[in-house]
Amino acid sequence: MTADQDPAPTADQDPTLLRRWNTTLLAARAGREGPDPAPYGRNLLSRWAEPQRRYHTVTHLRAVLDRIDELADQGGEGGELELVRLAAWFHDAVYRPDRSENEERSALLAEKALTEAGLTPHEVAEVARLVRLTTSHDPATGDLNGETLCDADLAILATAPDTYRGYTEAVREEYAFVPEPDFRAGRAAVLRHLLDLPRLFRTPYGAAVWEERARENMERELAELTDMSGKG
Repeated sequence: MTADQDPAPTADQDPTLLRRWNTTLLAARAGREGPDPAPYGRNLLSRWAEPQRRYHTVTHLRAVLDRIDELADQGGEGGELELVRLAAWFHDAVYRPDRSENEERSALLAEKALTEAGLTPHEVAEVARLVRLTTSHDPATGDLNGETLCDADLAILATAPDTYRGYTEAVREEYAFVPEPDFRAGRAAVLRHLLDLPRLFRTPYGAAVWEERARENMERELAELTDMSGKG
């Protein structure tokens, strides 16, 4: 992604989100010179608006950014918040439901774009590391950046039951090409992996506020998937 690849703005590109991107990138550069942030933000927003997406959309991006802000406001979780926010922008920037290397390709995009956009090698490497971490959502203890991003990304699991069901329906739409029995088996495996983690949420705030409801939602979904598989 380069500045000269900037697509024309579209109606679905939220100007508020674009301002948030500009503010974040400029803050991360900390006064250092660099190119105009806006073309990079518009490119990313175009990616998040691709037609194959149903859950991994601009709405998800905005929700993750909002949850990062919530964690910062409630717990002062520490870490390099501007880099965490940049990682949120890139973590699903490349997304094809039929491919398994989305996080890696998103990380490579971040490395290319943020180097050109004026970040230091350390900052670029940290954003890319965080993007790759969303493959497992299992940050090491004390990884404040990783804990914040992963908690924000998983916060959808802790929403009200109706919102959670809308999330699961959107995920199913993204995988419409997968036969129902195969989708149920794969989704159940993902849920079991997450439920087997000692903690879904690693920040103090996330563990206190989101953990219990998330597990209730996931256990209910897993029970429904298992029941449907038995009937099939």
